[in-house]
Amino acid sequence: MERRAEHAVKFFYSHLFWHNPGIRELFPSSFEELERQRDRLFAALTHVIARLEKGTLVPYLHELGRDHRKFQARPEHYAAVGTSLLAALAATSGSAWTPMVEKAWSEAYQVIADAMTAGAAASEDPPWWDAEVVRHLRYGQDIGVLTLEPHAPFPYVPGQYTSVSCERVPRTWRTYSIGNAPRADGTLDLHVSRIERGRVSTALVRDVRPGDSLRLAAAGGKLTFRRADRPACFIAAGTGWAPVRAMLEDLGKHPPDQDVRLFVVGRDPAHLYDRPLIDEWAAARDWLGVTYITPAPGRHRNQATDRLATALGNRALWPDQDVYLSGPPPFVEETAYLLEELGARPGRIFHDAVPAAGRGHGPDGRPLGFGEWFLNRPSPHWHNPAGRAPRDD
Repeated sequence: MERRAEHAVKFFYSHLFWHNPGIRELFPSSFEELERQRDRLFAALTHVIARLEKGTLVPYLHELGRDHRKFQARPEHYAAVGTSLLAALAATSGSAWTPMVEKAWSEAYQVIADAMTAGAAASEDPPWWDAEVVRHLRYGQDIGVLTLEPHAPFPYVPGQYTSVSCERVPRTWRTYSIGNAPRADGTLDLHVSRIERGRVSTALVRDVRPGDSLRLAAAGGKLTFRRADRPACFIAAGTGWAPVRAMLEDLGKHPPDQDVRLFVVGRDPAHLYDRPLIDEWAAARDWLGVTYITPAPGRHRNQATDRLATALGNRALWPDQDVYLSGPPPFVEETAYLLEELGARPGRIFHDAVPAAGRGHGPDGRPLGFGEWFLNRPSPHWHNPAGRAPRDD
């Protein structure tokens, strides 16, 4: 079936929308976004089917079901999707689609649907929180920090992220890290780096204004501070600084017993937008040491990564430290690998889950076509609210 994946997924959506026209309005309106949704659907199926007998699957599906409430998914939608999925599998598999295969797929889908609906039903959180933009700061052309005031208390832990949707790009959600520890007034900051052709990030950085409304999904992510009784190192690139800022802000209220080292990586000066605050913290907190990593003037931004490697190589005692990484997925993956080479313990390197660097996109940055995708298939990945790295594709 994987050899005919594009046909299978097109058949699935055509069947679903033809027999359930009301469901179409739950999906993104743009063709480009719908194609991305196709990729996620098939990757999710691959991820789930490969793990049906593993103990980690049910918690994953519970989280997925809880998160899907923001898409207004209801129990009857799972039945419609299952019917169309089986029809697409049958049409694509040809003679390989036997009664035994149909039975196996029907039972597998029932496991998925039951777990997701159970997760949705068990959640006591609302499907989303409405929030008003009360401040919008711009740093250069492509970075924005939005301060939001949720209409109801929004629970989260420093280091977590939230999915965001705005009226300017309806029915489309993207994840962004929360850039502050919880405040008495309940406001929170989102740090957004505009991605070329990223519709949501462009709207948030360039179009959204104070007074506009956004929707926030439940906070997720596992990049949270663990222990204050051993040395810690934070490494942040770009707007990956946001969750690190939130954790350090919280640490300032309860200073740790050990030294903390911060490496801030910026591909250009605009990405060191919070440097005045960082300098203030470094001057006032004797437990915090700061190193800035940027390329030399006129040099390619990749030089910043090379400089970081040199700086990390000059730092010792990696086996004794907790390390917190945040930034673009390729940066996180490469840095985690480097740290392990330097002696850091894998169990003490913390970051949210990321897809493999360079996988899932062609050399020109475009999404891979289905033929390319399956010839060199990336690791299965979909929107996992419990462990996806914030990004805007």
